[in-house]
Amino acid sequence: MNTVLKAIAERRAVRTYESKPVHRNMINKIIEAANQAPSAMNSQPWRFVVVEDKEFHKKLTEAAIPQSRKRLESFKNANPERYEAIMKRYDELEDPIYYSSPVIIFVIGSGPFADLSCPLACQNIMLAAYSLGLGSCWVHFGSLVTDNEEIRKELEFKEDEKIYGPIIIGHTQKFPEPPPKKEAHVKWI
Repeated sequence: MNTVLKAIAERRAVRTYESKPVHRNMINKIIEAANQAPSAMNSQPWRFVVVEDKEFHKKLTEAAIPQSRKRLESFKNANPERYEAIMKRYDELEDPIYYSSPVIIFVIGSGPFADLSCPLACQNIMLAAYSLGLGSCWVHFGSLVTDNEEIRKELEFKEDEKIYGPIIIGHTQKFPEPPPKKEAHVKWI
């Protein structure tokens, strides 16, 4: 099978990581892959913040948990079983947001083309990580940290910016089994 198609088919959201660090050369390759993503009118409206510092990681987690719990309230009535499963994870895990990953890459964008372009950089990050034998996962709740002034300052976050990642990365012992996929809905004309 073509290596790109193989990576797309086999890449999985990984939520269990070894504590060992990811070598900076690998992170740089991943960032370069993100930077090669297509962007509307070649705007390249992104920038990247790589978090390896454990103390800052902990501050991010502490800031994101209350915000994510608020967002999850809507699941309580709509999907009670899913809500209970998620809340159980919050009670059991030390870090239910970033899953104790050794690396968090924030993709931060601004401008009229960021919504169109930054998700492409995020996908490239996850595919590049997989191609290097690393696990990754896009974690939306990890972006719910911008109410914290200390975090905004550390990320150099500006009013006109939005977080499109964060994507967690690390060494994993096992990639999860693929979830069932619905058949593609295709109309040929």
